[in-house]
Amino acid sequence: MFGRAGDNKAAPSGPIVPVSPSQALKPERAPQPPRRSRRARNQVVVFLNFVLSLIIFIAIVGIGIFWYGKTEFEGPGPLDQTTDFMVRDGAALKQIAAGLERQGIVANQRIFSLGAQGILGDDTLKAGEYEIKAHASMRDIVELMQSGKSILHSFTVPEGQTVQQVFDRLRTAEMLVGDLPEEMPAEGALLPETYKFSRGTTRAEIIAQMLNGQTRALEQVWARRAPDLPLASPEELVILASIVEKETARADERPRVAGVFINRLNRGMRLQSDPTIIYGLFGGAGKPSDRPIYKSDVEKPTPYNTYVINGLPPTPIANPGREAMEAVANPSRTKDLYFVADGTGGHAFAETLDEHNSNVARWRRLEAEQKQAAEAAAAAEEDEPEGN
Repeated sequence: MFGRAGDNKAAPSGPIVPVSPSQALKPERAPQPPRRSRRARNQVVVFLNFVLSLIIFIAIVGIGIFWYGKTEFEGPGPLDQTTDFMVRDGAALKQIAAGLERQGIVANQRIFSLGAQGILGDDTLKAGEYEIKAHASMRDIVELMQSGKSILHSFTVPEGQTVQQVFDRLRTAEMLVGDLPEEMPAEGALLPETYKFSRGTTRAEIIAQMLNGQTRALEQVWARRAPDLPLASPEELVILASIVEKETARADERPRVAGVFINRLNRGMRLQSDPTIIYGLFGGAGKPSDRPIYKSDVEKPTPYNTYVINGLPPTPIANPGREAMEAVANPSRTKDLYFVADGTGGHAFAETLDEHNSNVARWRRLEAEQKQAAEAAAAAEEDEPEGN
């Protein structure tokens, strides 16, 4: 019977040599390994292989370290609540980093320093006091200090204060540093305003800002003044503005008060302003709160008493604000020549002396009524029985 094609296997060639059982169980000798090429045995190749392996290892480690540092640098910081941090002028990056770690704002000063160097390049961290938010990342802190957006404090100069009074306020401003200048600026040379500053700003710097501010403001106001004012110079505008500033604190009244004084100057009338009496008597220190103005004060001759002198005083009597200067530069166009307090915080204006005298009489009656009411209230309070 014939099989299918391919079923027959080729017979082994050569004779079969029988072996004993002990020979069959004996292990055969392993073949010799192939001989390494001379190139593979070269020491240079071995060294290069080592170097390559070392580079790969270092690269892996470096990537791991970089990734860890990047995660730490950009991740949330350890700070639990918002706090302030002061960067001193001239402080080195290492000093800042050490201070941040010491206060618990960053977890690792080395990572902060390295990350900051990468971000800053040729830039620096700006001096100032900074508000660090809770859990702020190191990157957030670096960018904040690079921007210089430090905490700003305020120093406010109210309108109508004298230079001496401004200096007294500066002397007690705790956030400012440094001594005041030995010589005070001229009266009226400081611009009343709110000034923003960072911790460590000197008192002299604030004064310089006020001087520059007043110079700029006066230049702008003088350039936009009405053409027919009886004022020969910007300095005269400041003098009259200081009187207007002391006469009324109401912004809506300043142009009208300024108009009264402009009308008086045009007619050759004396200004008759009570604040000029006070400045002539007490100067920049101001009148004591418990000191009234006596009739003898009105008649006392001083260089500032506009009941006695003609025209304007020799200098301003205070530091006027921008609005008072603008009111003088463009006063209300009225025929008013007089004004007196009306008891509501404002003034009653009049064109004639008779009308003015009526307003004065009304004000004196109101003053008397207010005084009687105050005395009655005080007496009633004294008569009340003491509590048990």
